[in-house]
Amino acid sequence: MHVAILGLGEAGTLYAAGFVAAGVELTGFDPADVPTPGGVRRCADIAEAVRDAELVLGLTGAKHALAVLQQAAPAMRTGACFADMNSGSPDLKAQLARALAAHGDLLFADVTVIGSVPAHGAATALVVSGPGAEVVRDAFAPLGAPVDVVSDRPGDAARRKLLRSMFMKSLGASIVEALTAAEAAGDLDWVRGQIAGQLADGSVGMDRLADGTAKHGERRGHEARAAAQMAAELGITPTMTRAAADLHLGLAQSAGRLEDSLLAAYQGLPTANIGDARQRLGLLASAIRPMWPGAAVVGRAHTVFCRAGENLGLTQALETARPGDVLVVDGQGDVARALMGELIAERARNKGVRGMVIDGAIRDVTVLAEIGFPVWARAVTPAGPYKFGPGWVGRPVAVGGVVVNPGDLVVGDDDGVAIVPAAEAEQTLLDARTIETDEAGRRAGILAARTEASA
Repeated sequence: MHVAILGLGEAGTLYAAGFVAAGVELTGFDPADVPTPGGVRRCADIAEAVRDAELVLGLTGAKHALAVLQQAAPAMRTGACFADMNSGSPDLKAQLARALAAHGDLLFADVTVIGSVPAHGAATALVVSGPGAEVVRDAFAPLGAPVDVVSDRPGDAARRKLLRSMFMKSLGASIVEALTAAEAAGDLDWVRGQIAGQLADGSVGMDRLADGTAKHGERRGHEARAAAQMAAELGITPTMTRAAADLHLGLAQSAGRLEDSLLAAYQGLPTANIGDARQRLGLLASAIRPMWPGAAVVGRAHTVFCRAGENLGLTQALETARPGDVLVVDGQGDVARALMGELIAERARNKGVRGMVIDGAIRDVTVLAEIGFPVWARAVTPAGPYKFGPGWVGRPVAVGGVVVNPGDLVVGDDDGVAIVPAAEAEQTLLDARTIETDEAGRRAGILAARTEASA
């Protein structure tokens, strides 16, 4: 059997290990710079990965599921099965099934994972529905995974998963909240003992729920929101589930940072392609331009506000910046005084800051080019700044007509600067790479036509 895995993160790696042990041929694709699991032939794109596969596993997250399926379906062999293993709503699963059906004789399976994949690996229990359910059961049974086939209707498995999630996500959220309060009160050990005493697997289960809530906050938060929506449609008021969703997403926002592997995957990707992928949104005004030719940067936004002509906020930002950050400065568009120059640039480099985007003016551009520190700004002036403030760091700012939140993705090149909300970074990468490939093919065709015409 040939299985294609789309998404080579933690879950994809664990499933790959199970299939390799069972002697299954594996191909895979992931746009991020994540390690390739052993035994997987990594492909350049989705189409290559799925081309000869009998079973395709979608492990890219619910928010990317439709886009991934639409890229995979045209390349899949007749009779193959697409198994969506993401935690999504019944409506999403039904939508995926309809999208797949538009591409001919292909099978769809709605697959939900019941349990901890890190704990149980490829043997984690599954609930499956849809026309391709039997294909999934036959593929996973040799891996030791209990597979419960509930119906041939896409969405039925997702519904059961969300009903379970109403309890599990609320339990995890309650544990995290209680432990956080206990630590603040100085009673952490006592509260841990109380919680562990109520769980069948004691402290092991408690830590798994707490750690998973923090580690997978965004994914589980969206899953809890989907569960709350489903409950509301059933006429139930999902008070606890909505609260659990808010806690998960809050943890993701406060602790989550774009992974270095994702930043690396954006290296060299033109801002023009990123803008096209986001319907021309998130591109800073053209007045904010690179201060030297060839400047390029990819990093996380560390947001700064400076009153016109003042750089106190920028000074504060240098104290809190972390490696991989790009300082994004709302200087209120003032160009009378430079907010930074070579000395601030050197201090920023010492902190691991990758560059700056400033809605204002700068100076010392020749030195900035010599040391290779990329900066985008509105103007250059030799006049230095005042340092009385006010200024602050870590709040949303407006720069070049775009609202930038802390942690957003920042990509800059000779054309300008693109801002991508952190939650959309993975999907935007897929879409932008697709556009880049398409444009390269079209350009090659134009060049070939010109060559033929001149021959």
